[in-house]
This record gives sequence, C-alpha cells and structure tokens, in this order.
Amino acid sequence: MKVAIIQHDIRENAIEWNLQHIAPLLEEQRGADLFVLAETFATGFLAEGSTQHAADDGRLILSWMQQQAGRMNAAIAGSVATVDAEGRLRNRLYFVRPDGSYDYYDKRHLFSYAGETKDYAAGDRRVVVAWRGVRWMLQVCYDLRFPVFVRNHQDYDAIIYVANWPLKRRDVWQTLLKARAIENQCFVVGVNIVGRDKYCEYVGDSVIIDAYGKTIAQCTPSEIGTASAELDMEQLIRFREKFPVLDDAD
Repeated sequence: MKVAIIQHDIRENAIEWNLQHIAPLLEEQRGADLFVLAETFATGFLAEGSTQHAADDGRLILSWMQQQAGRMNAAIAGSVATVDAEGRLRNRLYFVRPDGSYDYYDKRHLFSYAGETKDYAAGDRRVVVAWRGVRWMLQVCYDLRFPVFVRNHQDYDAIIYVANWPLKRRDVWQTLLKARAIENQCFVVGVNIVGRDKYCEYVGDSVIIDAYGKTIAQCTPSEIGTASAELDMEQLIRFREKFPVLDDAD
C-alpha cells in the first residue's frame, strides 16, 4: 500500500483555484494507492459564506474527488464543508474510491475555540474504511486531541488526520500524531496545510508515521509539496503478534 500526502495551501472560498493547484500535486505521486489532502482543502476552514454555499460547493468538490480518484486509479481522502440531508452543516471527511463510491466521516470534535460549534453539527460515529488491504480510521484535525474516541479495538490498521493546524500549536501536532501511532499500534497519516490566512500561519509538518512512532515520510515544512511511503502490513502484523499491546488494553 503506497500512501501519498499532499501538502498544499488554500485560498479562502476560491474553489476553482484550489482544485487547479492540487491536481498537479497528485501527478507527482502517480501510482499511489491513496492520496490524502487537508481539512476543507477546497474552501478553507470556516471560510466566509461556507454556510450559504456549502450544499452546492460540497457536491462540486465531491464530484472533483470522484474524477481525480478515477483518473489516478486510487482513493482520495480530504474534508469538505457540506450540508447533510437534514440541512445541517458538516465538516465531512470523504474517502473516495476510483469507481466513484465513497464513505464519509463527520468530524466528531468540533473546534469550539474558533467557533466551529456555532454553525456545524458534530458527527456521532466512528468510521473505518477498508481499502486495498488496509483498514483506515478517519479523523479530522481537533479529533487528534481526543484519544478515547479513536482507541484501537483491533478494528483498524491506520489513522488519517486531515487538518488546518496552526504554527503556534506545532509541537502539539507533532507530539500527538506520534502518540496516536504508538498507543494504537498503527500507522498514522497526518496532512496539514501551509501558508497563511487571516487567523494563523501554517507550516504543514505533514507526515506518515509507523506503529513504532517513527516518521517514514514527511513533507518539507512551510513548502507546498508531496511525500509518500509504502505501508508494510506484514511488518505491522508481526509487531502486533510479538508485542501484543492491543490485547492488553483496557
């Protein structure tokens, strides 16, 4: 399983521009089985006007993900501000396959500090997606701070965290990604943005971490770019059998 992480910037509410600039980055990692984009990768986090336009924008962005997944013959994951069937705004992480089918996870832990709870509805379910021999737990940004919800019940092999995580909390991002990998004996894929918006500066620090807590791929901080790694599932299985942390869990 080859996983590619796409570290990009975002222009607020400039969907066409964002998608046009992400597409060539996918080409840099052609042959990957999974591409991971950032949180609200096409609009920006809490972008102005997101509530009013989220229904149409969400459909447009999902359609683009389906097209790109088919073109690359790979799955694509990234979060989108969209509206559910009941008209509630969701921060929804889509996992889209090459045939256009998809699963999604609605962000459980909304970032109240920045006002996300004012407009968005929180999700209420864990979501694990199987893809090409790997079981993926889907998570979004602030979820990283809540280990109980994501505790591995031997039902997944890797966690995806997509984020808009600011420079001023950089150490937290780096520390907790490793912690989640070690305590859940799994791979962790963390994808963050670069650049600046009216609130914060972002340096990326997008990484792929193995179950030992070691970084096996990373993007250059503060730069747009990509990186990839092969996930060795046989090694993970041997590690879990030799050192059965998950069997001894509470």
